[in-house]
Amino acid sequence: MNQLYINILIESLEKKIRILDQIIIADQEQREGLEDPSLDPDDFDLLVEKKAAYIEQLEQLDNGFEELFSRVKGELGENREAYKEQIRTMQSLIRKITDKSLLIQKQEAQNKELMQKKFESVRSQAREVRKSQKIVNQYYKNMMKSNYNDPQFMDNKK
Repeated sequence: MNQLYINILIESLEKKIRILDQIIIADQEQREGLEDPSLDPDDFDLLVEKKAAYIEQLEQLDNGFEELFSRVKGELGENREAYKEQIRTMQSLIRKITDKSLLIQKQEAQNKELMQKKFESVRSQAREVRKSQKIVNQYYKNMMKSNYNDPQFMDNKK
């Protein structure tokens, strides 16, 4: 029975690696989107939602892994020699997971910086539009006043 649980733990770690690979790809897509000046906000939202779904899957895997590991932890500790290969496999998978997690953290930090720059650019564009509208309105008001002639007194006597 414990052998079955250990195999499930290994499968869980392998699935986690596949999901982390998907998150790495999603981060790259997000970066490309942030670097694209014509990025549609709805498209960006779809990328964020896609990544959120992967993160939710990771959380579920982690919860299941912890629960299952707590069941076999004692058996693994007592019979390390009997499960030596499986333990080595799990350690190798955990190292890969750690490396991928570090890469994701790095990508996230870069994407956050790009996002802040993107938002600042959008704010700057909005300020320019408001300023332009103000200038156009001012010009329009001035032009309307220039066509208006104040009443003038004319002497009609000759």
